[in-house]
Order: sequence, then C-alpha cells, then structure tokens
Amino acid sequence: MHGLAAVLAELAACARLRGRRRPRRSAERTGLAAGPAGPGHRPARRALAALGEGRYTDAFAAVRRVHDPRPAYQLALRRYTLPELAEAAVRSGHADEAAKLVEGLDSATTSPALASGLRYARALLASDEDAESLFTTALDAHDTTGWDRARVQLAFGAWLRRQRRATHARPHLKAAAEAFEAFGTVGWAARAREELRASGETRRGGGGLTEHELTIARLAADGLTNKEIGERMNLSHRTVSTHLHRIFPKLGVTARSELGAALAGQNR
Repeated sequence: MHGLAAVLAELAACARLRGRRRPRRSAERTGLAAGPAGPGHRPARRALAALGEGRYTDAFAAVRRVHDPRPAYQLALRRYTLPELAEAAVRSGHADEAAKLVEGLDSATTSPALASGLRYARALLASDEDAESLFTTALDAHDTTGWDRARVQLAFGAWLRRQRRATHARPHLKAAAEAFEAFGTVGWAARAREELRASGETRRGGGGLTEHELTIARLAADGLTNKEIGERMNLSHRTVSTHLHRIFPKLGVTARSELGAALAGQNR
C-alpha cells in the first residue's frame, strides 16, 4: 500500500471505532506524528486526508507545498506525491499547473511505487483521447488487489461515467468501494459509492429519495455547504440547491437543520 495511504487507513479505522463522523482535525493531529515528520511529509499527509473527504482545493494547497522549493523541497517526496498532486489539481482547476510539474519529474525510475504513481498521474491529467489507455496501463501496473489499485479504479470509473459509459464504470467503482471499505478508509469508500450512485443506480431510499438525493441529503445533514457537496459529487452548487429543494418536501422538512432527524426517522 502507498505509505501515506497506510497512515490514513489506520487513522480512519481508529476514528471509526471512536464513533467520529468527520475526524479531520484528529486525523491531522495524529497523522503528523505518524511516520516521517519532515516539512514535506506533513502537507503530503494533509493532502491525502483532504482528498478522502473530497476537499480538493485544500488538498491541492497542501500538496503544492511539497513542490515548493522552500522549505519542503525533497525530490523523492515530490515524485512520491504525484498521485495526490494530479488528483487534487484535476478536481480543483489546477490541471495545467500540475501537468507542468509532472512533466518536470517525468524521468526514469527504478522504484515500482514511483513508476506506478507517475502512470496514475499521467492518466488523470491526460486528454480524453489518451486517458483510457493510460488508465489501463496504470491498472496493469498494480496487483489484482490493494489500496492503490482501488484508487486507480475510482478515478477510471469516474472518468468512464463522465464519458457516459456507466456500464463500464460500475465494476471499477464497485471494486474500489469494496476495497476502501476493507482497508477502513471510509471517506474514500464514500466517494466511490457516490460515483457508483451517480453512474445510474436508482434504488429508492427513505422518503422516496433516489440514492443520489439520499447522498446529498446526508452530506447536507452532516453540515456540508452546497459548494462542498458539489465538490464531493462533481456538481455545481446550483444543481445541489435544486436537488435540496426537491428533497425537502419529500422528507417533510423546511430547513437543513431538520434533515438529520428526518433521515434518522426514515431508518427506524
């Protein structure tokens, strides 16, 4: 497993056992003491944690520090965090900047971990014409199971869904969700499940909500803003607002503050 991912998996498992819903602050505090503690490792771990929670702008700001010549510059760590850099950049509107950084580090390496991370970064940053073959190459570079493979499957499945190839996307998204759940990285599992629902699952939840609506309702009940929900689900904040206007009457509520109780009542 990716070294940073191993740390996050442990943090997620501990947070889940303690019943923490959104353990970001605790995870960061604990994660800073886990593994190497150099100036570049801290923002790298913060970036991975933020990616798991769908906070892509925060993730990019953190991992970008690893690529700043001062004070965190470490060539090996820059190469090791290429997956975080590319993923955060693509989802936060900094793909061009990340592509230049990746190009500058695109050199031969004897490390399998670094080589596989570079393949993944290339796939994320590729044009639609090249992305599929690069994702396939990235998948072939990993074992049949593992956290890193699940990460590639999540990104590939999400890309396939955006290309309106939902049938091809679902097996990758389902495999990713199951792997993340097995490793205890619940934030990543939730992202995979959200993508899976967005690929066309139409099972109805409580109050007659679709799975898509149920996900939005749960995120809003957890305190996320429309913008934050949109980042998690690749939607505009206006689209999220439209969904919530449909969700409220289905659940018999008139305010976001009532969503938690309404959803809890549906589960009884």
